[in-house]
Amino acid sequence: MNRIILHEITKHYMDGLKIESKLPNVGTTIFTVMSALAHEYDAINLSQGYPDFEMPEPLVRLTSQAMERGFNQYSPMAGWMPLRESIASKIQDLYGVVVNPDSEITITPGGTYAIYTAFTSVLRAGDEVIVFEPAYDSYIPNIEVNGAVAIRIPLQFPSYQIDWEEVKARITPRTRMIALNSPHNPTGSVLREEDIAQLRHLVQQHNLLIMSDEVYEHLIYDHEPHRSILRYPDLRERAFVCFSFGKVYHCTGWKMGYCVAPPAFTVEFRKVHQFNCFSCYTPAQVALGEYLKDKHAYRSIAQFYQQKRDYFGILMKQTRFKPLPSRGSYFQLYHFDHFSSESDREFSIRLTKEHGVACIPVSAFYQEGIDNGVVRFCFAKKQETLEKAVERLVKI
Repeated sequence: MNRIILHEITKHYMDGLKIESKLPNVGTTIFTVMSALAHEYDAINLSQGYPDFEMPEPLVRLTSQAMERGFNQYSPMAGWMPLRESIASKIQDLYGVVVNPDSEITITPGGTYAIYTAFTSVLRAGDEVIVFEPAYDSYIPNIEVNGAVAIRIPLQFPSYQIDWEEVKARITPRTRMIALNSPHNPTGSVLREEDIAQLRHLVQQHNLLIMSDEVYEHLIYDHEPHRSILRYPDLRERAFVCFSFGKVYHCTGWKMGYCVAPPAFTVEFRKVHQFNCFSCYTPAQVALGEYLKDKHAYRSIAQFYQQKRDYFGILMKQTRFKPLPSRGSYFQLYHFDHFSSESDREFSIRLTKEHGVACIPVSAFYQEGIDNGVVRFCFAKKQETLEKAVERLVKI
């Protein structure tokens, strides 16, 4: 009875308040919508980006051992030092760069958290941030909740490359930062050397900061190098570079990531971090610190996922879908507009309900819903999952 009365009093009190949303244009994400539909219609879920296979067994064992050994309390705010040291060794091994694990690496509860904290550390009301669309859905809300403005620039279709002439035209005295994502979600495109050259010129000319989302760092194919911002000293000195453990070690539910940034940037990053999260799950940090000592743990990932990408591509040749190139991430885009006049959202919903396969309409990655008749499939699935999905897709 008391609970009911309290609820009614609270409701009455809240009814008299006006709460002005800081994110008035944000609703339920398309990922939640499509995953819920997949569950409702018992569809094969190739929409949301997560594997349906187990994480590496040695990493499971190391995590269990960490708990058994008593590593169950708070870790340091910046992260477990042996893990930060392992990350620094990995960066030096891959990119030939020396990073200070004490002053330049912060462990975070996921890559998305790292991105939000990077934005929040430096953006002020009225600042402008260049964002390339289609864009990962957290960028623009992260920018706007800080009172800043997202300057949206579409990637060139169908190559999904950056139009640097348009970037130059959109820079103003208020431009504070450029947000980059390579390998790119949702398109699978990657930065090339010509992109890096253009970027270097612009950030120097206009004194811009960089937020570089590199959560698919190890998922890059066809012998392409990953052009991490960390490779380039002049870019690295003005960048927050964000990574994810969940994406590369098949443990998205862990929500573990990290941010690499220059010492002065890291100081500001940790000011926000310490009052938002403070510390991350200790057993996983202890396990990852040990696991990363084996170079094979990260050097084998690209081959593992390229085999999945290639196998899915072979299977999809049986269907009417037409692929766009995917050079990174664990996503593959496909055209459908040559056999259906539906919007990509209508098509994705019908595909889920009538054919039992869930995907993501790429228009969801544009604020204005630009629809090029393309959908995104996630191929981070077991072989049998991909086979069952294509068995259904061939019937369309």
